Order: sequence, then structure tokens, then C-alpha cells
Amino acid sequence: MKIAFLGTSAFAGPALRALAETHEIGLVVTQPDRPAGRHAKLHASPIKTLAIELGLPLAQPQRINNPDGLEALHACAPEAIVVASYGQLLKAEVFDLPPLGTINIHASLLPAYRGAAPVNWALIHGETQTGVATFFIEKGLDTGDVLLMRALDIGPDEDASALEVRLADLGAALIVETLEGLADGSLHAVPQPEEGVSLAPSLTRDNGRIDWTQPAQTIHNLVRGTVPWPGAWSHLGKRRVKIHKTRLLDSAAGPIGPGEIGLPETNRLIVGTSDGLLEILEIQREGKPAVCGADFLHGVHLPARFS
Repeated sequence: MKIAFLGTSAFAGPALRALAETHEIGLVVTQPDRPAGRHAKLHASPIKTLAIELGLPLAQPQRINNPDGLEALHACAPEAIVVASYGQLLKAEVFDLPPLGTINIHASLLPAYRGAAPVNWALIHGETQTGVATFFIEKGLDTGDVLLMRALDIGPDEDASALEVRLADLGAALIVETLEGLADGSLHAVPQPEEGVSLAPSLTRDNGRIDWTQPAQTIHNLVRGTVPWPGAWSHLGKRRVKIHKTRLLDSAAGPIGPGEIGLPETNRLIVGTSDGLLEILEIQREGKPAVCGADFLHGVHLPARFS
């Protein structure tokens, strides 16, 4: 089957690699190179890098819905378009183009967590299970008829980066199975249920701010769900710190108040919450490298409190 593949982030990589092994990739479309880093040098997307590695035809229109994007797709004449973490909404001129339809790989069990950041919000909300869905793209935001879904259990300490890798591998297997079913006529899409709809909008910097008056589990979930961006953060005095990794402790907060650093005799960075203690395993001051909690503690003048 001849396919046009639209993707940008690393999540799309396993799917592109799997499809290149099983189908003809007539065109890979990814976002234009973007400035990044201190010197704002242009960087290619992970999918551009992979497409070049695999020797696949590549296009980088500013907008896929613009004439140059549409022209590239028409010239490819794909039987199906596959979309995975591309980063632009498609108009009907795009998703109605291929005879077999335009299929999205989405990292949630639809209709839950429709939107740009389903992995992050599933973790922030403390879900213990998520998954991947393939569905036909239509005008609504992730509202199209579902082709296949597979569930995946979430580890209690798994963060968004690690979970996304597992979901990407699951999505690669699922899209291959989806296209096989469409090709032989054995697979039929079904409408999403009206119940259970939730949204997963793009994260902002403020989504990472820790409220230490929340329960320890809620804060732990926020830390897991905001890796690597925007990162969970707080203030210690006037300086902002990012908290990359935490561990729940099986004890009540006792005399340690929310945000207060306590029990220094343990040589562990332990902080109070509304209902218990949380250990910070990895933390980073602005402009400094990340360090373990014990090393950070050695540079803190106690008593001290995160805010």
C-alpha cells in the first residue's frame, strides 16, 4: 500500500520505521526545522532525521493545508495517509484525499484524553491504564471513528518520557495491523462513545507548578506527567527549582508542614505535603545541572520551605 506519513516528534518514529518495512512510503511530511538551544540553531525534527536515514521522500511545508503541502500530497497520490504526532490540524482537503482515508495514531483510549498531550494528562490525573487508538481523522478534535485500540498498564512511578516510548512501540504495531485490516476488508470503524470524553490540551509552563498543599500522590503524579516539559517546579526562597523525580514515602507528614524540608538526619531530601511525605530524588536549580536529593540538601540552609 502506498502511504503518505505525517509526523514530527519521536513518538511517530517507531510507526514510520514499521510502515517503511511493510508498505511503500510515498512521502514523509514533517514540520520545518525549528530554532532551539541557547544559540537558536535550526534543528530537524526526529522524523526528518529518520526519513533521511531510511532514504524516504521528504517534504517540510510551513502548513500542510497550504498549496505547497497539498501539491506534495497530490503528487504522492497515497492510498492512505497516516498521522502520528504531526502538530498541525488537517483540513478536509487533506484528510479526504486518500481513498482509504487518513488515520491517526493517538496515545489514549478514546474518547478519553482527546488533544495534544494525552500521555501527560493521563499521568497527571493518576490513571493506572492508558493505551493507543487508531481512528479516521475528521473535522472534530480526535472525534473520528475508531479502528483499533489497545490498552497498556501504567507503572506507579513511570514518567511521561518512559510511557511515551512504550506507547510509541504499541502504536507502531497497531497501525500495521490497522492497515492490514483495511486492505483486506476485515476491519470496520466504530463511532466513539458519547460517555467518557475528556480533553488533553497542550501543557503550559504554569501546569508544572507544584502546590505543596496537595496530597503527596497528586504531586508525585504531576512530577511524572510533566517530564520532560514543562517540568514540575517550585520556589526555594527566591530561586526557581525543577523537580524531575520523586518517591512516595509510607508515612504521615507529622510535624513537617506542606513544602517544608524535614528529617535532614536521613540525608534525604524529604518534603511535607498535605497528607504525607515525599522524597525528591532529582532536582535542578536554574542554570545548574540536575543533582540527587541528598547532594541538593547539603547546599540548603535549614529550616527551609518550598513554595
